[in-house]
Amino acid sequence: MSAPGTGAGVGQPAAAPAGRGPPDQTRLRQLVDEQAALRRLAALVARGARAAEVFSVVADELAQFIGAEFSFVSRVELSSGHRPGPEGTTVGEHGEPEGTLVVEASYGRARDAVPVGFRSPLLPGSVTVAALKTGRPARLSGDQLAKGPHGDLTGRLGLRAAIATPIVVESRFWGVAVAATVRADFPPGTESRLADFTELAATAIANAEGEKKLRELADTQAALRRLATLIAQGEPPEAVFAATTREALRHFGGGTARLIRYEPDGTSTLLANEGTTGPHVRVGERWEGYPPTGLTATVRRTGRAAYVDDYREIPGGEPYVREGLRSAVATPIHVNGGLWGVIAVGSGHGPLPRDTGHRMTDFTDLVATAVANAQDRAALEASRDELARLVREQAALHRVATLVARAVPPEQVFAAVTAEVGRLLSPDFTLMSRYDQDDAAMIVGAWTISGADPAPVGTRLSLGGNDVHTLVLQTGRSARLDDYSKASGMAADIAQKADVASAAGVPISVAGRLWGIVVIASAAELPADTEARLADFTELVGTAVGNAQSRAELDASRTRIVAAADQTRRRIERDLHDGIQQRLVSLGLELRLAQSVAPASLPGVAAEMGRIAGELNAVVDDLREIARGIHPAILSEGGLRPALRTLGRRAAVDIEVKVDVDPIPRLPEPIEVAAYYVVSEALTNATKHAQASFVRVVVEERGDSLHLSIRDDGVGGADPACGSGLIGLRDRAEALGGSLEVNSPPGAGTVVAVELPLRLR
Repeated sequence: MSAPGTGAGVGQPAAAPAGRGPPDQTRLRQLVDEQAALRRLAALVARGARAAEVFSVVADELAQFIGAEFSFVSRVELSSGHRPGPEGTTVGEHGEPEGTLVVEASYGRARDAVPVGFRSPLLPGSVTVAALKTGRPARLSGDQLAKGPHGDLTGRLGLRAAIATPIVVESRFWGVAVAATVRADFPPGTESRLADFTELAATAIANAEGEKKLRELADTQAALRRLATLIAQGEPPEAVFAATTREALRHFGGGTARLIRYEPDGTSTLLANEGTTGPHVRVGERWEGYPPTGLTATVRRTGRAAYVDDYREIPGGEPYVREGLRSAVATPIHVNGGLWGVIAVGSGHGPLPRDTGHRMTDFTDLVATAVANAQDRAALEASRDELARLVREQAALHRVATLVARAVPPEQVFAAVTAEVGRLLSPDFTLMSRYDQDDAAMIVGAWTISGADPAPVGTRLSLGGNDVHTLVLQTGRSARLDDYSKASGMAADIAQKADVASAAGVPISVAGRLWGIVVIASAAELPADTEARLADFTELVGTAVGNAQSRAELDASRTRIVAAADQTRRRIERDLHDGIQQRLVSLGLELRLAQSVAPASLPGVAAEMGRIAGELNAVVDDLREIARGIHPAILSEGGLRPALRTLGRRAAVDIEVKVDVDPIPRLPEPIEVAAYYVVSEALTNATKHAQASFVRVVVEERGDSLHLSIRDDGVGGADPACGSGLIGLRDRAEALGGSLEVNSPPGAGTVVAVELPLRLR
């Protein structure tokens, strides 16, 4: 995501000006630091770190990445009531982005001045607004910064320059990253480096938020299962009300949660209250005189969920503001077709997500079930059956959500969903299909009650007839056909041969786009709530597919980073050999020539010139060693076998090298490079740290993999997590689709075992 006109991207240094030599050691060090920062961030994303950890690491790496003393990462909360502006911002009357910045992580002196949770409005003239307004990195320095809207803060911290760049997640502005320095200004090109860094940071944030949503979904399903179990066990309604309110506060609120029953005389009764603040009545007492603009009155008047984004902006909101509330959502409870009461949750921050009311529906359904049980003893057995179904449904959803959270392959999720839906709803068969771009669908999951397989996985369906596959593709909404004898098309032909009478299909969406469909079919008419019961399963499937796509993109990004690093090493080695090394050799020859023609009357001069020439030769030898370590020429020319044997000859301990690899054809270059550096690093550790006297290196092909084993007889106790160079090698191996393990018990030597694929993905 390089900004227009800002130079080269990460890992691609700008070309040196005409007439200058190769990059100096400072630039080389900078390149190494850049690759290390990106590698650490990619590794953090790959292991599924929590959102707070990701934000903190992004802020720390950002500051160190560009040499800033101050940095923070903020999420943008857009103001309501404004029209969307360019690049997804929210624009007010003067064309400026409007909303609030919420600090998610900060670094350095920023931790005290702008701690996590710090909120600030988007102020015109600030560097953050400039970045969000243009969609590109923005810089302020000198008087622009000092006289800006945050001049007091920057002056107190001694800051003289700041750069901000938007963080774009899934084509929307998620937030902004800001770095500042006490120096006069940042070097030219810093915007480009910052933009490239935030591109990977956006991947980290998207992945972390995806993992967070998965955990929230699994937690919500577990809460619903606990409540359903309470009801199924026949607990008194009061216990169910209190438990429901506690769970609602935990999952949706953050300030208060209240369960209220509407009374026939127009008053309300507070049945449960959770949170740090409360109304002027106690649980069990009537609640009279609530404001007509309040949520309780609004839900009673409309029968629908109601929202307040900011109590400070509505008439009659002062009591709620005094309670510490900022926003709230209330969801109606319907019992036997009539409005019975309401669950309301409030937050000290806002606004609450707009889907909160919809997500609370399952909680209100459970309350309604408990109330109905208490009101109608005659229907107790039927209610228990319904509760048992709900418990089974929540358990099934929890099992699938756990699979998704574990990031198992999508194929396993597809098979699990079709099986869970089949066992739960008892249709004759269940299918899951993925839509293709040419009006076709591919079956990716199948389950049948009889074990027969009328449409196995991999079957391709041509669409265009009158069947649920085609109807969902055309409308993007759920569809059903209760008389499949009138259906037509390839999918209908398969269903009719299987004696299907009724079928329903629910769409699967990934990142807002229609991805596929889940279909259940039966020889009897399907229940009316079939589509609604399928919706939670399709949401989990969409999450699994999106998660798999994000991980695939991450793997590709890590592979590109490794390739860029190797390419940079080769270029540096070539520049050193063809440039600096050759110039030093020529200079040494000229010095020897000058020594040979020095006047005999000046023997001291000749001797001094000889000494300098000798030192120059030593510098050339050192430079050769450096170039060989960056990218050994023998590896490029002869392959892995001679390169490893050369390592063995140069080692300071006794080494046995066994390479059982067919030299023809050569292994892929990234695999050879990874294997070489693993052995090189392991030999260095055995010599410097393990006090080893013998090392055995074995490299062999096993099927489609290359296996390396480096075993020494040293003191053991090696821990890669404590800063060993093996951490970077493990990242390299995993980026190529392989693995690296270290077994080093104290006193028993160390074994480094590596597996690399022989064919790159």
